[in-house]
Amino acid sequence: MAIKKVGVIGAGVMGIGVGQSLAQGGYEVVLIDINDQILEHAEREIRSNLRLFKMLNKGVELDIAATLGRITFATDYEHLSDADFVVENVVENWEIKKAVHLKLDAICPAHTVVAVNTSAISITRVGSLTKRPSQIVGMHFMNPVPMKPTVEVIRGYHTSDATIATAKELLAGMGKKGVVVQDMPGFVSNRVLMLTVNEAVFLVQDQVASAEEVDTIFKECFGHKMGPLETADLIGLDTILYSIEVLYESYNDSKYRPCPLLKKMVDAGLHGRKNGKGFYTYE
Repeated sequence: MAIKKVGVIGAGVMGIGVGQSLAQGGYEVVLIDINDQILEHAEREIRSNLRLFKMLNKGVELDIAATLGRITFATDYEHLSDADFVVENVVENWEIKKAVHLKLDAICPAHTVVAVNTSAISITRVGSLTKRPSQIVGMHFMNPVPMKPTVEVIRGYHTSDATIATAKELLAGMGKKGVVVQDMPGFVSNRVLMLTVNEAVFLVQDQVASAEEVDTIFKECFGHKMGPLETADLIGLDTILYSIEVLYESYNDSKYRPCPLLKKMVDAGLHGRKNGKGFYTYE
């Protein structure tokens, strides 16, 4: 299927990254969120990110004005009435995602493929809401999106081979590769990562080591670019807690029990980079 116009729902950190990467790949993009203030912030962030990309990649040609010109910032879903593909990036909350996908199903044309950018929510469950379950696919982008070359692509129970091929085609246009996995809670990346992060929080809670010491061991002993607690701050501690709670509920396995310190930090509003303080403090 020829993909020309791509909708991106949610102009947070992930939506900004996905929208930027699509525009850099030459796609016409509609970035949708609930108000103009959020969209104005998204436009500023994308402009800044493109300038930084151009600065760090001097051998790569990039017309910032033309790239931004391929993005329409909007609050009205009617802009998606002729979209070929949609990537949904709203918060990891089932009721919110449900409402968005019902709206997309009503507005998007019959051929549109809809991707769920999620770390834990069932692709099969989302597909069951719609009249197009074979065209619902998971695409778990990693943050920061423009810098990550690989995307976890999740096949729901009804997801067709044609939909998988279309998702891979879209990713190839963004300069990315898709690795296809099956629809089980947490998929591959989060089923492993959330356990690692949660156990790292237990280490801090039990005073085995400080956050800095835990991260240093993972970076200097294992060669990780970021430690698990730096990664948690980047993702957002509220998102980490929600994901581990979904895994705990889904598998009924005590190994996924959320660390009390993680719950306490989220209750205190310490969500990481997104609001300036988590395991580390950010200016």
